[in-house]
This record gives sequence, structure tokens and C-alpha cells, in this order.
Amino acid sequence: MNQESKLSFRNTGRIAGLLYLVVVITGIFSLGYVPSKLIVWSDAAATFTNIANSEFLFRLGILSGLICYTFFLFLPLVLYKLLKPVHKTYAIYMVVLAIVSVPISFINMQNKFAVLSIISSGGEEKDLVMFYLNQYDYGNLIVQVFWGLWLFPLGYLIFKSAIIPRFLGILLMLGCVSYLINFFGNALFSNYSDLGISSFIRLPATLGEIGTCLWLLIMGA
Repeated sequence: MNQESKLSFRNTGRIAGLLYLVVVITGIFSLGYVPSKLIVWSDAAATFTNIANSEFLFRLGILSGLICYTFFLFLPLVLYKLLKPVHKTYAIYMVVLAIVSVPISFINMQNKFAVLSIISSGGEEKDLVMFYLNQYDYGNLIVQVFWGLWLFPLGYLIFKSAIIPRFLGILLMLGCVSYLINFFGNALFSNYSDLGISSFIRLPATLGEIGTCLWLLIMGA
């Protein structure tokens, strides 16, 4: 590989890192920060009041989520260009499993727009607001299957490559397992979220994704 090719390869890695960074930041904001400020799952009245009083924050959460899903559409395509030489078949699996989640996520966002419609119209259907929020939460539970599955071929490709540290690949493959554990836990046990273990179980995925994002952004490939 000549110097020009190396530079192009490194820049492709940094583009992937930048896309990943946008996905991480907007994902944390829309899936973590906004719900923690507005939603009280055990109190429909408090949730309704919080959203009504902070409607702009709720709207920002929707916009942030849509940006996240849009960038997540392009991220695996850039990673494919980067990792295809390692194993083309696994690179294709990575792209397919990631992209499948995007239309599901966009359709699921309709539940948040339904909440916004109720709030904006001046309605007082607190239980209906919670119904749509729960539907959105269940939709996220389903899409998390694909958020987990795409990490396995990504982790495998990183582990086999010489362009990103191998331990990040191991964390990503473990992250796939952790997402699936949380999915089955939530699907099979109604009190799973009350156990408070889902965040700890998802830790390998969190460390692997943020670590990969920062490595690509700073070091390139």
C-alpha cells in the first residue's frame, strides 16, 4: 500500500469515527438523557406534566433520535469499505444487520409523534400518553436485537484486522451477547428492568462502541 492509499485508508477510518461519534452522542441524548428527565414509568400524571412543561426538550429528543438513525444508516457502509478486505462475507453480515434496524427505528418514532400530538392538542389523555411511550419502549426492545447482532461481525472483523486494537473487537462481540441477554430478560420477565442489572450487562457493548469510535476518530485506521 503506497503512501496515498494509506492516507485514504486512514481518512476513511476517521470518517467512520466521526459518524460513530454522532451516533453515540445523539443516541445517549435521545435514549438516555431525555427519558431520564421526562418519563416516570410508574406515574402517568407526572410524565404527562413533565412532557407538557418541557415540550421542546421532548422534540429535541425526537430530532436527536432521527439524526442518530440516519447516521447509523451510513456508518456500516463506511465500516464495510474499511473492513471488507478482512472478510467480505462478515462485512456484508455487519451491514445488513445494522441497516435492518434503521426502518424499524424510524417507524417506531411514530409513537413519540403520537405523544406530541396529544400534548400539543391540549388533550389530557395521560394514560394514552403512557400507552404510546410504552409502545415506543417495546419497539426499542425489538430493534435492540439488531443493535446487538451487528456488533458480532463488527467485533470479529476488528479482532481479525490489524487496524484497530483486538480487545475492542472482543468487547464488541461480548456486547452482542449482552444486548441479547437484555432482550430475552425483558421479554421473559416482567420485572427484569427492576433488577437494575441491564446497564452492567450492556457494559461491554458500551465500552467497545465508544472505544472503537474514539480510536477511529483519533487514530484513523
